Amino acid sequence: MTIVPSIQRRGVSLLPTSIRSKPGLAVAIAFLVLIVVVAASASFLPYDAYRQDLLHRNSPPSWNHILGTDELGRDMLARLAIGARVSLVVAVTSTVAAVLIGIAVGAIAGYKRGWIDSVCMRFVDSMYAFPDTLFAILIAGVVKGQLSQSSTDFFSPITALYKMSGGLFGVFLTLSFTSWLVCARIVRAEVIILRSAEYVAAARLAGASDLFVMRRHILPNCLPVIIVAATFVVPSAILLEAGLSFLGVGVDPPTPSWGAMIASGLRSMQSYPHLLITPAIAVGLTLLSINVVGDALREHFDPSFRRGGEAS
Repeated sequence: MTIVPSIQRRGVSLLPTSIRSKPGLAVAIAFLVLIVVVAASASFLPYDAYRQDLLHRNSPPSWNHILGTDELGRDMLARLAIGARVSLVVAVTSTVAAVLIGIAVGAIAGYKRGWIDSVCMRFVDSMYAFPDTLFAILIAGVVKGQLSQSSTDFFSPITALYKMSGGLFGVFLTLSFTSWLVCARIVRAEVIILRSAEYVAAARLAGASDLFVMRRHILPNCLPVIIVAATFVVPSAILLEAGLSFLGVGVDPPTPSWGAMIASGLRSMQSYPHLLITPAIAVGLTLLSINVVGDALREHFDPSFRRGGEAS
């Protein structure tokens, strides 16, 4: 018994044709590659992101410091590179966790239906009742307060991990708890459609267990919508991390973060605008590039979306 060929119809040969026909997509991918390279090579830059030089505070861009220095004389390019690493690590880890939680909840609710579906979806709806940012701030504040001060035996391993990560672990937990709702709804809707397919009914008649049907037939055919769901989570995770760091409940100083750099630059925007403009442009271009790539993925995997774009 083979998997329904829906994956083959939808195709996986995405980007070569799209890049040739859409130069904006090529630019977006090139920028994301640049961000990844800069983040990966942050430790090899000539300046230390944490080294203070009080004699050269708030220096404008120059040959010695391409993007200038901040209020403590730290190199902005080095700090921007570390901030890119923070954003990428948070985005990837929280997206993976959110997608896994969303897949589990959405698949179980869509396949079992009945009261299980009702309970799961009412919980999702209740989570949607809270504004995302406000809920994330609440969770981040609680996590930061507990893990930064807790010394009990139960929390000691988590506290050690939190302090070792410079607060990144708390941001990861916050985004994981708040970013899985979209994925759960998308996966549930797709599973409801697939569970009534003929090949699933044939597998059940052949004596296949629910776990086998889910693992062998349904989840592989949910892969396109899972990828689409991830494209929603990644930019929102980066933006939410920047927002939490901007408000002071994200990563702990002196770890650089784009949000914390924006908050710092906002205080001296009139005198030293480069402190605000540089991280703001980095956040904006990164989110724009991810959205362009995400739109290309959604257009490729969703035939109705592609037909709607062609009709317009």
